[in-house]
Amino acid sequence: MQSFTEQRSSDTPDEIWLLEHEPVFTLGRNARKEDILTATDIPIIEIDRGGQVTYHGPGQLIIYLMIDIKRRSLGVRKLVTLIEKSIIDTLQEYQLSGSAKKAAPGVYIGNAKIAALGLRIRKGCSFHGLSLNIDMNLAPFKQINPCGYKNLEVIQLSDYIESIELSQVQRQLTAHLVKNLGYKKYSNNGSLENL
Repeated sequence: MQSFTEQRSSDTPDEIWLLEHEPVFTLGRNARKEDILTATDIPIIEIDRGGQVTYHGPGQLIIYLMIDIKRRSLGVRKLVTLIEKSIIDTLQEYQLSGSAKKAAPGVYIGNAKIAALGLRIRKGCSFHGLSLNIDMNLAPFKQINPCGYKNLEVIQLSDYIESIELSQVQRQLTAHLVKNLGYKKYSNNGSLENL
């Protein structure tokens, strides 16, 4: 992501990268070491995104958004809002009511967090992105203060929907991101085509 962002020009197409991580705790630029509550065998990696500490692992959809926000005339707050809206729109497809909290980026069902956001902007372009909990082991979240919040409940789609498939949610969320961010389509190589 860093090298892609550093090497891109004003003509470089925007991209979305879809993936799952092996188990890892990531510490954003605002993270506090004391938010890791227990000793752990899970790797702890300091990274250059915004936000604090979170956990990534199999069964969680990660979407990295490499978007030239300057070219798209988007501010950071508007980008965050559109990402959150895309997650909320995806949850609505499962008759789940998600919401955003201005002071705590991400998406919640009630007071429980189902999706986290962490972005970095460099040269007018975003990288890093979002994580949406689909069907994963949530136990590692008990080893941290997720996003720096004590006792924050973390949930996943499989708490509400039986037999949920990550690939299906990936297609749905990608379609909402493409639409809400104003692109025409998403290609298999990750490139976004402008309207």
